[in-house]
Amino acid sequence: MAHTADEKAVAMAVERLRAAMIAPDAAVLDALVAPELSYGHSGGKVEDKPTFVNTLVSGASVFVTISLTDQTIKLVQDTAVVRDTFDATMNTAGKPSAVKLKVLQVWQRRSGQWTLLARQAVRVVP
Repeated sequence: MAHTADEKAVAMAVERLRAAMIAPDAAVLDALVAPELSYGHSGGKVEDKPTFVNTLVSGASVFVTISLTDQTIKLVQDTAVVRDTFDATMNTAGKPSAVKLKVLQVWQRRSGQWTLLARQAVRVVP
């Protein structure tokens, strides 16, 4: 749970990203994601910012629900390391699926705003 003002600000940025992944808006995603984004998927695919934003906005991947649990936030100056469990239902190329992932996100404060710099996911093995 977030306790300090900075931890709360990071938690709010993570929540804004979660919401923007369900209802994609290019302007919102652009503001939340650093130009140097490295977005790693659990299958090994890594996307840059333009690919990540386009995949969501174009509807190539559609998140129906996303739930984040077990969230931890560790701050080191202007960097935040966020870990959580990511449960989602989605449609990819018209095929419904569900995923459960452990996710590591690195957020960086730039000009007073928290932006996602890197993300890596691994599948939860049942």
